[in-house]
Amino acid sequence: MTIPKTPAQTPEVVAITGASAGVGRATVHAFAKRGAKIGLIARGEEGLAGALREVEQLGGQGIVLPTDVSDPNQVEKAATAIESAFGPIDIWVNDAMTSVFSPFKEMTAEEFKRVTEVTYLGFVYGTMTALKRMLPRDKGTIVQVGSALAYRGIPLQSAYCGSKHAIQGFTEAVRCELMHDKSNVWITMVQMPALNTPQFGWVRSRLPNKAQPVPPIYQPEVAAKAIYFAAHHHRREVFVGMSTQIAIIGNKLFPGLGDMYLARTGYASQQTNEPRNPNQPDNLMQPVDATKDYGTQGTFTDRAQKNSKEEWAVTHRSWITAGALSVAGLALAARKALS
Repeated sequence: MTIPKTPAQTPEVVAITGASAGVGRATVHAFAKRGAKIGLIARGEEGLAGALREVEQLGGQGIVLPTDVSDPNQVEKAATAIESAFGPIDIWVNDAMTSVFSPFKEMTAEEFKRVTEVTYLGFVYGTMTALKRMLPRDKGTIVQVGSALAYRGIPLQSAYCGSKHAIQGFTEAVRCELMHDKSNVWITMVQMPALNTPQFGWVRSRLPNKAQPVPPIYQPEVAAKAIYFAAHHHRREVFVGMSTQIAIIGNKLFPGLGDMYLARTGYASQQTNEPRNPNQPDNLMQPVDATKDYGTQGTFTDRAQKNSKEEWAVTHRSWITAGALSVAGLALAARKALS
């Protein structure tokens, strides 16, 4: 899918959390290609430095902002720095996350709290900070990077699933308030499938084997295209990948069947056949990319899809609708001509 050009004449000012790796890093690329001025928000210093180099190589401008999004004061400080450097923030993308692969019965309260503070409250603080600036201007867009797991919980990721569910409910509440106030500030959510990001190599895990995304797997660039699209079109939600649509729609229709299926398959599908390194560092409390740049993609490139037909259909629905109407019109005209 070709990313549409930025509609604005002047470069957009964009804040992206989780910008040092994975989906956040790929999203940085998508905006930098369009000349955006980007606030790079994350904890990992090497990842942020790498992202900044790529922004400049791609034609954008960037500012590095080492930030723990679980601290609202740090998030506010990052936003102030962005606007001091580049001017008013046009788009805020909440993406930063962390997780723990573990049965809930084996998790500690500290672990569950940490995942929730980063993956859920980090979005709350980012949204709060963005709205503080956007509402007085009556302009701006907030993009929440969600997941199929915002609708369908799976085993071994209770804290992450709970956080994504919370983001979904929180975003709906804020959207209703914006509509009530007739605000021109827009908030949207992009629901993601399994993605080939570096997180599976640094996530805290108690699984016997290495963690993996549940197939089918997509490259993070697919996610970035959808995020860029959502930032420039007033869509309530954008679903990426057929697996996301199946999970969300299937859970609405047959939630009990989903419970039974995931109870049977959910453990094996989230692990490879290779034993996990028990000494593998994780990024739950401290970033693992403080001394190493992990980039955008993980270790599942040979199994990851570079495109999503379903995403193309969602982002080009006006073309599809126009085409369908044209065909219907021709059929009607032909029918009248023959009658």
